[in-house]
Amino acid sequence: MFNKAFVLLALVALVMAPAAQAHVADGGASSVLAGLLHPVTGLDHVVAMVAVGLWGAVLGMPAIWLLPVAFPMVMAFGGLAGMLGLPLPGVETGIALSALVLGVMVMLQQRLPLTVAAGLVGLFALFHGYAHGEELPDGADALLFSLAFVVATGLLHLVGIALGELDRFPWGLRVQRACGVLIALVGVWSLMQLGGA
Repeated sequence: MFNKAFVLLALVALVMAPAAQAHVADGGASSVLAGLLHPVTGLDHVVAMVAVGLWGAVLGMPAIWLLPVAFPMVMAFGGLAGMLGLPLPGVETGIALSALVLGVMVMLQQRLPLTVAAGLVGLFALFHGYAHGEELPDGADALLFSLAFVVATGLLHLVGIALGELDRFPWGLRVQRACGVLIALVGVWSLMQLGGA
């Protein structure tokens, strides 16, 4: 029963999020849309967000909810730092490393202590948030943009949690590990792109 309700809720959230922006006052709609789209415009962002939910599911309770809730909260602080132009070195490297490290954690089904896992995820959240905040579009409403990128991030976490629920099937663990490999490879590719820049 829980799984069906969870999957239904995730699907409704994915469908309704873009429609919600239509109900924002003029001028705010573009801020909301920009915020919703920003996390999905970079492959390294997408896979890292999915990995947070997936690794939380691998770790089980309470990490399945703690990691995907903590990440956007810390990310919001990173976003504020980016909007204010506070210095944070290695942002793009931190984002690429987040995909690599989280992918490896999923691939190996690594079960770190909750405090270590949350600390690692929180560190990566700062880099992701900073990048979002630093790239606030000109003329955008900072609050609406921020709320929207937090919502989009949460939806990507839900995709990861849904993938984590596949372990209930005989083939589910193989799918999870394969996702971890793909996520880690995106991290390696992103690091290589930075090295070639």
